[in-house]
This record gives sequence, structure tokens and C-alpha cells, in this order.
Amino acid sequence: MARVPYPDPAALSDETQEFLATLPPLNIFRMLAGGEGLLRAFSRFGNHLLNKTQLDPVLREVAIVRVGVLSGAGYEVHQHEAISRGLGMSDELIAAIHEGPVAEVLDDAQREVLRYTDDVVVNARASDDTMQPLLTRLSARELQELTVTIGFYMLVSRYLETFGVDIEASGGPGIDLTRR
Repeated sequence: MARVPYPDPAALSDETQEFLATLPPLNIFRMLAGGEGLLRAFSRFGNHLLNKTQLDPVLREVAIVRVGVLSGAGYEVHQHEAISRGLGMSDELIAAIHEGPVAEVLDDAQREVLRYTDDVVVNARASDDTMQPLLTRLSARELQELTVTIGFYMLVSRYLETFGVDIEASGGPGIDLTRR
């Protein structure tokens, strides 16, 4: 249950109302609208990470779901498991993300991304043991994109949990990446 009320759309600035109307009807966006300019900045940054990077989308979602799991952010996990399924990820792979790097169904790249994600979330600075294998698999740009994605979704998870953003009543996924 939300810990602060979702803002009344009529009380928002015209600019924020117009921008909010362009977004999927998700509670995270409704809550962020109360921060006025935060909504636009957040949405643009998130859109860039989801749609304009070179990082493989499956590896991106492996990291994002793992951040949500480690952060206890049910809303984040719910939304990004739906996105993962939209990318063709199996329920078995999604369950493995919850289990962590020891899960048998993971391929080497997924396992390395999970180890790296766990390390960054827990320790802030990735160890050489988790970073070096990825440097042989990903370009420097992709590793930067992965790291920024992990950090962004740590922020998202903390925001969601602090404000108690509710999963939408429909329970269904709200983000369709094929339309972006």
C-alpha cells in the first residue's frame, strides 16, 4: 500500500499532466508525477536504458530482475518478469534469476551477469573476480551500460519500496517495449 498518496492529476502542472498522459498507466509514473520534473527525467533515462543501449536485452533483464529480487522490490520484479517474458525468456530462466548464479539452467553469460550484479548491489564496487570475466565477454561500453542499469534499478527499487508503490490493480504488465 502506498505510503504517501498518489498525486491528484488535476493538481499537477499542465506540463506534467501532458507528459504523464503519454506514458503507460503505471503506478510508478503516477507517484513520480508528484515530483513534477522528476517524472520526465526518470522516464527519459529509463527509456534510454531499456531501448537505446548495446547491451543484450536478455542480459539487461537478468540484471534488472536480480536487482529487484535482492532489493525485495516486488513491483520491480513483477514488471520486469513480464518484460522478460516478452523477450522470450522462459519461466525456468526467470526462476533461475531468483535462485542466483548457482542455478543450473543459466548459460555462462547469464551466470557472470548475475555474479556481477550481486557483487555491485552488495559491495558497490565490483571485485576483479566478477568484473574480469565480463570484460572478456562484453565491450567496455556494454559493461558501463550494465553497471549503470544495475545502479538505476537499485534507485528504482528503493524508490518503489520507500513509497510503497502498488502493483496495478489489473496485475498485468504495463510496459510494451515493442512500441517504443
